[in-house]
Amino acid sequence: MPPPLSILETSLYVSDLDRAVAFYRDILGLRLMVELENHRGAAFQVGAGPCTLLLFRAEETRKGGAFPPHGAAGAGHAAFRIEAGELAGWRERLAAHHVAIEAELSFRGPPPSIYFRDPDGNSLELAVSAIWPFE
Repeated sequence: MPPPLSILETSLYVSDLDRAVAFYRDILGLRLMVELENHRGAAFQVGAGPCTLLLFRAEETRKGGAFPPHGAAGAGHAAFRIEAGELAGWRERLAAHHVAIEAELSFRGPPPSIYFRDPDGNSLELAVSAIWPFE
């Protein structure tokens, strides 16, 4: 069997779903695809390809049901791929929305990755794909 093609979806856990949806939609500009029933979570399309960011209320997903129970405590991490020429614009956009940049770190040379937090304390990163040695 060949290895999986890519990550189709990944999850972050939030305490206030409405606040989180507003952050990811209005500040990061992600497209809200679905809000899950019973205020359990929401799904966002990331980029043009089949890539999904799920935001879940962990206390709801731990209950299980139709899906196996899951959840996490504490801050998670997700990195969003951007083009190097977009870094200055993202710095401005984050500042305009009063989102503090926590760190800027370079991997494999410039440009740096920009780190910041969502309202639930999850660590988010804006990075170019060159930070990893893809083939």
